[in-house]
Amino acid sequence: MKDKIPYKTYLSEDEIPTQWYNVRADMKNKPAPLLNPGTLKPLSLEEMNPVFCEELNRMELDNDTKWFDIPQDVLDFYKMFRPSPLTRAYFLERALGTPAHIYYKFEGNNTSGSHKLNSAIAQAYCAKKQGLKGVTTETGAGQWGTALSMACAFLGLDCKVYMVKCSYEQKPFRREVMRTYGANVTPSPSDTTEIGRQILAEHPGTTGSLGCAISEAVEVAIKTPGYRYVLGSVLNQVLIHQTIIGLEVQKALQKIGEKADIIIGCAGGGSNLGGLATPFIGEMLRGEANYRIIAVEPASCPSFTRGKFAYDYCDTGRICPLAKMYTLGSQFIPSASHAGGLRFHGMSPILSQLYHDGLFEARAVEQTSVFEAAELFARTEGILPAPESSHAIRTTIDEALKCKESGESKNIILGLTGTGYFDLKAYEQYNNKTMSDFLPTEEDLAASFAKLPVIK
Repeated sequence: MKDKIPYKTYLSEDEIPTQWYNVRADMKNKPAPLLNPGTLKPLSLEEMNPVFCEELNRMELDNDTKWFDIPQDVLDFYKMFRPSPLTRAYFLERALGTPAHIYYKFEGNNTSGSHKLNSAIAQAYCAKKQGLKGVTTETGAGQWGTALSMACAFLGLDCKVYMVKCSYEQKPFRREVMRTYGANVTPSPSDTTEIGRQILAEHPGTTGSLGCAISEAVEVAIKTPGYRYVLGSVLNQVLIHQTIIGLEVQKALQKIGEKADIIIGCAGGGSNLGGLATPFIGEMLRGEANYRIIAVEPASCPSFTRGKFAYDYCDTGRICPLAKMYTLGSQFIPSASHAGGLRFHGMSPILSQLYHDGLFEARAVEQTSVFEAAELFARTEGILPAPESSHAIRTTIDEALKCKESGESKNIILGLTGTGYFDLKAYEQYNNKTMSDFLPTEEDLAASFAKLPVIK
């Protein structure tokens, strides 16, 4: 076998990390605080507790604790699907004719089909520990809603999911998995909430956005006794939970005596990229190593590459806290023709600050090229990839071809967030050549930027 490096590198159950990593403890420039949407003042723990779970709120606001112990019950749940393998993509390398070594961390080995379960079980555990009856949430492509419904079923919690309407219609099978696990799934925007009815009145016929769905889920959580709202990306706590990915990658690389050169992850709200990359960024912040890290986002929802670094609402209805992040504006609604996920208008405050400080670069790619890369990966590596992580596959292929041109051999680490078996409608569009590329115009973005809040 080439280079005598195994196809798959597995850690043992005893090698699963027992702590999550908080990169904020190593950041010189901390993320700006969340703001109360009513007062525009930094959000306190007491103000957050009626919306989110108390233990998660403490983690959300903690800029100093570097390591958080993973509860034993969560660790035991992790052992159903973790550790996940780090796989050398020999067949993709051969197809590209590249001297680069490509490794992918595959997070699809669980029923939910994605990395989202890493945080879903942690958040559901905190809700159960607090004695809550259930939780509400939003979901875009459906990966988060699927993962949360699975975690809630395991712990006996009720789960109410508001699913972006176009995804609800395009991805019926993921919706049915949620219902199989007992979740109540509502297309958003809906007429079941005040915010939903307001959005429908202002945008008749809208296909929805994550911002819309967040507003509805938060409204229901606030108005329903015994419920709290949980979120699958963007928030600091979610990135902390997801560091199980990057920490496992570090251990696996040590096991085979290799070092990463380039780390590539897709970026929508930040959960996958943050989970994969922040343990490595921590090394950079501490002066221990240097890596090239690339965030890849869709050209149709380009928060990093075309957004503004500013305070903005996390939801369309403007009832959620404000975060300082790279944003397209809370009123921005991605085109319904975009089938590749990663539809949130903003980006994690942690990643936004790190990007602003130059710790990594960002790239926007068009969806037809994304599915072209997904098809090649499926044909060579035998896994049908999730459209979201196929953005990262696209850039991994591009970087591997650059190595072919230069003759350099670099180790490229790819975050493969999960499988695409529930996303076959999008693959159908690509195969039928009915898929199009949509790029928001400068006028589209200017109209949305004009509605950004003014923070003095």
